[in-house]
Amino acid sequence: MKKATAAAKSTATVKPAVKETAARKVAPADRTATKKVAPAKKAEAAAVTGLKPPKPPRSESRTALVRRARRINRELAEVYPYAHPELDFENPFQLVVATVLSAQTTDLRVNQTTPGLFVKYPTPEDLAAADPEDVEEILRPTGFFRAKTKSVIGLSKALVEQFGGEVPGRLEDLVKLPGVGRKTAFVVLGNAFGRPGITVDTHFQRLVRRWRWTEATEPDKIEADVGALFPKSEWTMLSHHVIFHGRRICHARKPACGACPIAPLCPAYGEGETDPEKAKKLLKYEKGGFPGQRLNPPQAYLDAGGRPAPPLGAG
Repeated sequence: MKKATAAAKSTATVKPAVKETAARKVAPADRTATKKVAPAKKAEAAAVTGLKPPKPPRSESRTALVRRARRINRELAEVYPYAHPELDFENPFQLVVATVLSAQTTDLRVNQTTPGLFVKYPTPEDLAAADPEDVEEILRPTGFFRAKTKSVIGLSKALVEQFGGEVPGRLEDLVKLPGVGRKTAFVVLGNAFGRPGITVDTHFQRLVRRWRWTEATEPDKIEADVGALFPKSEWTMLSHHVIFHGRRICHARKPACGACPIAPLCPAYGEGETDPEKAKKLLKYEKGGFPGQRLNPPQAYLDAGGRPAPPLGAG
């Protein structure tokens, strides 16, 4: 009986030692797993292993959100130092007309169409007096050409009658023009007049929601939420950076996550292709070695390896 009791005690004293040994074996791995890794290393590791970078928590503080948003913009500024409006224009009138025409079509198709329009109707006075049927024929390639013809002739008449043939430089005046909403107005203000504005197009909406900068779905609310994260002086270039990224890498249907420079900062990493080689094949425009959307792009874009788009009917 005494021997049995002694054996039981002996067994009881061994178990903690076993647990302690197991803990010692696990500890080194745990310490390695929790070791901090730089964002660039995380992106590299994700590309090699297919692992997802850590997602910002749902409980991300306001301060953390602002810091992450501004860091994303800084990263994109390094990737797209040549970011610019992708509509060809030489003056505010051409820009406001081109922006109205860009609805429900690509900037490329607009850029291929407007040269013929502006050769025939170079001023608001000329377009205001144009025969609608002639304008419709020119604008046919852009789609919805009858409605667009009505808008551009209407806004030209408004410019002549209300603003002396000049495009106004105030938001409240621009939105009164036929076919001009806040998005179009901010494109014109930011790129023709140098006045800060956020352009909430489909690319911008998609990306800022993926990045959890906002949960809003209405353009006005998105504009307000995102604008509050950045200094006003950064709004115009922020818009270009985000839109460039949306067109080239962070696509709507299949984002090229494996080729994304901001993967470690993106809560939506993994929604698209994470394999680096497959992701590279999804890149568009200059990132994929293809022509851009402008027939006459800025020199900085050409210096970065971008190629001009072909004119209408070429190739």
